[in-house]
Amino acid sequence: MTDWKELANQKAEAMMTDLSQLIAIPSVRDDSQATEDAPLGPGPKDALLKVMDIFKRDGFKHENLKNIVGYAEYGTEESDDNYVALLGHVDVMPAGDGWETDPFTPVIKDGRLYARGSSDDKGPTMAAYYGLKIVQELGLPLKHKVRFIVGTDEENDWTGMDYYFQNQPQPLLGFSPDADYPIINGEKGLGQYVLNFTPTNSGNIVLEEFTSGLRTNMVPGTAKAVLSGSNLSQIADAFANYLSTDEKISGDSQLAEDKLTLNLVGKQAHGAFPEHGDNAATYLANFLSDLDFGGDAKFFLELVGKTAHKDPEGVKMGIASEDPVMGKLSFNIGILRFVNNQEGLINVNIRYPKSTNGEIILGQLNDAIPAGWDVEFEVLGHNQEPHYVDPSDSVVTTLLDIYHTQTGLPAHDQVIGGGTYGRLMERGVAFGALFPDAEDTMHQANEYMRIDDLIRSMAIYAESIYKLANLD
Repeated sequence: MTDWKELANQKAEAMMTDLSQLIAIPSVRDDSQATEDAPLGPGPKDALLKVMDIFKRDGFKHENLKNIVGYAEYGTEESDDNYVALLGHVDVMPAGDGWETDPFTPVIKDGRLYARGSSDDKGPTMAAYYGLKIVQELGLPLKHKVRFIVGTDEENDWTGMDYYFQNQPQPLLGFSPDADYPIINGEKGLGQYVLNFTPTNSGNIVLEEFTSGLRTNMVPGTAKAVLSGSNLSQIADAFANYLSTDEKISGDSQLAEDKLTLNLVGKQAHGAFPEHGDNAATYLANFLSDLDFGGDAKFFLELVGKTAHKDPEGVKMGIASEDPVMGKLSFNIGILRFVNNQEGLINVNIRYPKSTNGEIILGQLNDAIPAGWDVEFEVLGHNQEPHYVDPSDSVVTTLLDIYHTQTGLPAHDQVIGGGTYGRLMERGVAFGALFPDAEDTMHQANEYMRIDDLIRSMAIYAESIYKLANLD
């Protein structure tokens, strides 16, 4: 009988070495540095090349597709041409503020690996890869081949993985190690919407600038506003009082050269779980919304600071929806820009159950715009429809059985608001590597992953790869 846990323990040191080197690559998409050779910027390309070097070192058949996606393939003499897919990603979110360590220098403390990408998704991806490596070294017969596919744009537009699925044979089934245990067999629909406008002012106070957010699927942890006009010192005093009334936020102000700068700090979080964060943008807009602004500034602050403030389920926005399988809709304002007479933008990220759809949501968002403001929300990119794999499917039952047997923990199916590569396959799920008792720090400052959880996951993934590759 194969001792998967012992085999994982034997690989732990080697896995951590590879993972630490991968984490040190700041693989944030950067369109400003995109080239024909690096379509998503140098970071994602460099991370993919590092993984391809590991594939080559370990003797896997491998292929790099346009420096945006790559894969390793493994099979035995018994394997047919069908394959099981493992889908990970090596791109990461921008680090943001609030880190206690360098986000791209892996630091081990109290059994935790701190770094951007440690839990999303370089850590779990490397644990799954080493699971495949264990299967490779065992040489056990496999009915189907296995492809370990690595994307470089999961946090944005899925450029690489979309290209893969448009140009490669389709897998039988598979999983993405990019979510929670016990399993994710359902994912809500995902829509992104943008409101673009040329901002104006007409009140006694001028909103010169309002900026917040790094990505639409992150709850903004910081926000800044620059004001000019009358009563600026009184506004600064009022802002200090506003900050003192809520322990969830902090900030400061600076008055110089007839302009007042306000900085507010909330709590960054994953956009799929806006209730886990404290949106700095909506808090700052909430403070400003009762001041003497006019024009687009007034409309902007009313929408963001009143209607959208503390509204993670979209109730005040008029988009709330719920069904018994997928639960409630989630709503996040992720990016905001207001530069007087230059640029205005509100970018929102919505995860929705099967009880609604993208077209309905678009109409409801436009209904929420303050009366008198002649602007419209538009769809950004394309909506991803809800995804669901029946709990009786063998891919679900097999993975849940392995998880329960190895951990002794309860095993059950579940639906999340996050979007993973698992939804790209009809019989695709997300599987780990976040255990039920672990803190979710994805997309947050001081992101970390418990090292023991990565090793436990390696064992779970190894057995899972072997058994999925032998399903009928």
